[in-house]
Amino acid sequence: MTRVLAVADADSYLKWAAGLLDTLPASWPTEMAVVRTPIAPSESQIAAAVSGTRVAGAGPDALPAVVSSRQLRKAAERFRPDVVLLACTGPVVDVLAAEILADLRPRPVFVSGLPGISVPATEKAWLFRSGCDLFVVHSGREVAEFSAIGRELGGGGGVALARLPYLDLGAPAPQGARDRVIFATQAKVPRRREEREQILLALADLAANRPDLDVVVKLRARDSERQTHNERHHYERLWMSMAAEGRVREDAVRFAAGPMHEHLTHAAGFVTVSSTAALEAIAQRVPLLVLSDFGVSAEMINLVFEGSGCLGTMEDLAKADFRMPTEAWCQANYFHDASASDWVDRVSGLVAAAQAGTLVPARSVLDSPEHATARRRARLRLEVPPKVLKYGYRAKRRMRRYLKAF
Repeated sequence: MTRVLAVADADSYLKWAAGLLDTLPASWPTEMAVVRTPIAPSESQIAAAVSGTRVAGAGPDALPAVVSSRQLRKAAERFRPDVVLLACTGPVVDVLAAEILADLRPRPVFVSGLPGISVPATEKAWLFRSGCDLFVVHSGREVAEFSAIGRELGGGGGVALARLPYLDLGAPAPQGARDRVIFATQAKVPRRREEREQILLALADLAANRPDLDVVVKLRARDSERQTHNERHHYERLWMSMAAEGRVREDAVRFAAGPMHEHLTHAAGFVTVSSTAALEAIAQRVPLLVLSDFGVSAEMINLVFEGSGCLGTMEDLAKADFRMPTEAWCQANYFHDASASDWVDRVSGLVAAAQAGTLVPARSVLDSPEHATARRRARLRLEVPPKVLKYGYRAKRRMRRYLKAF
């Protein structure tokens, strides 16, 4: 019996962790918690993130609680996990593994990873997670790229392959006609207000051209909620401003939150600039468009879609010209056979080594004096209440700087 404690700090990581726990053997006891930081999800975001997983199936009273770092430590001491899945943003993973949970006895196996598309692999992602014994990613390309980074930078443990968990949730039974077009927002890109307004105008054109379609902007968070990445120009706020200026009709599109897999049951088409939700659309056989108007690059987080057959423009969107990806692209990117995933076997091997006393814990590249200040700042996110952090010019400036690291 292997006991697994999962810790998340943001909505996207919580969704990933809940789905990943579903792929573990049913006999493994699991617990999940959300550690309190300035980007901790709201109650409604938590419910949406775990929807469709066994965490949600345990009932509303079993939804993950938001806890302080001290409470998390006590929960870990009580549960005595064999494995700790650190499903958190990079600096939080680092400080949890290096300090808050570092001296648990017996020492658990630390596992981390990334909750979505991670092409191209980045050194920063590896550095923050180099104190973990296993790094979980979701395509053969990602395994190869992160393994190469690990060999170059040192530290860390192995790199393992898993299917993105929400690709195997299974779609709920369709309710009514597939008459919606779902636009999945992405907090980081495009960055400029004018570019986001162009997308909203294209959605308004689609609504005008195709009155038979219900155009829905699927939000990761409402304007008042936090998410993994800062979103300077929130789409709903922009839309209301454009409607007030008479540039769009206020009721031309709808804004909605909630679980993506439920929205997709109604979808005739899906569109995004860059979002892991595009993979969910593919899994549910929903035709899609990945907008290329602002470039196809690592900066736009859409490089992986080159060669998929799904890249298109806002002109294509206005015409509802959605596509399905090629089979070759699917096999190379995220839709490999489940039998190729090795992360559970790798975890089992590490746990066996730990119990036998032969596991050599991963060494963090950040365990050096020059990184001590950054680690103290990360711990501040876990120890100072978010309401306190948001006051004061220096605190705001510090938080803005640090959020760029995620």
